[in-house]
Amino acid sequence: MNVFAVSDLHLPGGKNKPMDIFGGNWSGHLDKIRRDWERRVSEDDIVLIAGDISWAMTLEEALPDLAALSELPGRKVFIRGNHDYWWSGITALRNSAPDEKYIFLQNDCVRLDGLVICGSRGWTCPGSVDFADTDEKIYRREAERFRLAFACVKKVRQAGDKLLCMSHFPPFNMRREDSLFTQLFEENSVDCVVYGHLHQNAGAYPLVCERAGIRYYLTSCDLLGFQLAHIDY
Repeated sequence: MNVFAVSDLHLPGGKNKPMDIFGGNWSGHLDKIRRDWERRVSEDDIVLIAGDISWAMTLEEALPDLAALSELPGRKVFIRGNHDYWWSGITALRNSAPDEKYIFLQNDCVRLDGLVICGSRGWTCPGSVDFADTDEKIYRREAERFRLAFACVKKVRQAGDKLLCMSHFPPFNMRREDSLFTQLFEENSVDCVVYGHLHQNAGAYPLVCERAGIRYYLTSCDLLGFQLAHIDY
């Protein structure tokens, strides 16, 4: 079983939003992702999608975007991004899944073939250039959501299982300093973390790095050349 990851698909959500305003490389970006996905992913593989899935404002508007991904192979695990305003009410979302291979995580986890996957949106970390006093409350609230996810992990994780965590926001600042998120990852023996959110301003954030024995993958689709990242867990 292979594990792949990608984030920040920014599908149109019925808005007909032209993504090439963010750069000519975004022209036909879903077709580029689809070609790579179909070439590399089998039905038994897992694809992690770490937020900012659709520009839709309501679940009804997002359904065509979700359906477009249903044509692609593999089991798909999603978390919410900061632009996923359509993601409200996890029960309704799960009931609307196009098929049984769609898994939406919200303060919980899933165990698939000896791999436990958990995650939450996260938030901007202290020390980031855009961190303001108003972010502190949200940052701490998001850490509590990760704690809920790890409480779920403890109930299902078995001896020998690998633990992979998804965050939409980078779980550290560009200097990769400690955060509440990295502390929780280390306390809970996470093996790998995937995150997104960053685009042209990725700056000092590498696509792959290791910190305290945990491997971190930046998976924003434009930074990956609109291909999937293979996760070595």
